[in-house]
Amino acid sequence: MSIRERLSGNEAIAIAIKQINPDVMPAFPITPSTEIPQYVSTYVANGEIDTEFIAVESEHSAMSAAIGSTAAGARSVTATSSCGLAFMWEALYLAASSRLPVTMPVVNRALSGPININADHSDSMGARDSGWIQLYSETNQEAYDNYIQSIRIAEHPDVLLPVMTCQDGFITSHAVENIELIEDDKVKAFVGEYEPKYSMLNPESSMSVGPYDTQHYYMEHKKQQSMAMRKAKDVVLEIAKEFEEISGRKYGFFEEYKLDDAEVAVVVLNSAAGTSKDAIDNLREQGIKAGLLKIRMFRPFPADEIREALKNVKALAVMDRCDGFNANGGPVYADVLAALYPLEVKPLAINYIYGIGGRDVRVESIESVFNELVKIKDSGETGRTYRYLDLKGEDI
Repeated sequence: MSIRERLSGNEAIAIAIKQINPDVMPAFPITPSTEIPQYVSTYVANGEIDTEFIAVESEHSAMSAAIGSTAAGARSVTATSSCGLAFMWEALYLAASSRLPVTMPVVNRALSGPININADHSDSMGARDSGWIQLYSETNQEAYDNYIQSIRIAEHPDVLLPVMTCQDGFITSHAVENIELIEDDKVKAFVGEYEPKYSMLNPESSMSVGPYDTQHYYMEHKKQQSMAMRKAKDVVLEIAKEFEEISGRKYGFFEEYKLDDAEVAVVVLNSAAGTSKDAIDNLREQGIKAGLLKIRMFRPFPADEIREALKNVKALAVMDRCDGFNANGGPVYADVLAALYPLEVKPLAINYIYGIGGRDVRVESIESVFNELVKIKDSGETGRTYRYLDLKGEDI
């Protein structure tokens, strides 16, 4: 029987880590993810888990230590945010290319500068092509559930890639919500023991980690890494099905909310999906056929499935909590448009940059997006496709 609790997103993640009891956790504090290693270090100090907690001098060192310990055969985790993730940049690629199943909660926060400590997806979106699997979470419950599943996904023999599980800084990381925890023994049974086939301390196998890769082999190794990312799609669904059996909660690549007959729709990640659902409920009462596609798995990107889900929508707004600085829109918009490209009849699509630097996203804000989509649907003209939501002054 599940355990009902009231927890912040950070504490929910920390409890998941306690239930998993990983071998090693190197970490360096950075707002708003600091509470995660803080809670875990307390569990270690109290003797509740026997994880080797390493207080390192930087986030680059945290990821480097996680790479070393994982290569040695230990289940290793860390956590970070914002500029901490950026400081890990070099090591993110090393973890992925070395096929090391490190798992890392990322509490999304704006990258500097200017300095800002609030919710924004510029950190994880900047790392979207580093070779890490990425899962996004609307609620504290989803953050907890996604992290538990990430262990199995990362360590699956067909995958062996690192996974970051993302949630919005302060909005879910520090806000307290009702949550259902899974019993400790069920979590332990679900994730199992980490028993890598190859490790640097395994006397039965010889291996090197991070060697110089010449032009004669580099492309083949990168293709292997890419193929593992493709295989991860099936594994994510397989693990989600097993997780549903112990939790009763169902997960896929994305969630569809009132999308079956929707004429206008938005695509959103993380906490703004809840705000969008309230807006959709209000608009449905007014006779507007509004819907939502909430992306859970952004890497690997489920292009075929997203194209199928959106093929009947007349007008679409892709919401990016991160600017792309390419003069054409944000990263989610680019990937969604690429997914829709093969359709003979495509939805009329626009992009909104919203909520960056922690700007409030209100129900009225999302309703205004849908009102614009209705105009686009009726007129057949998108007008300006690259827009900002709730900008002070004129949006030019």
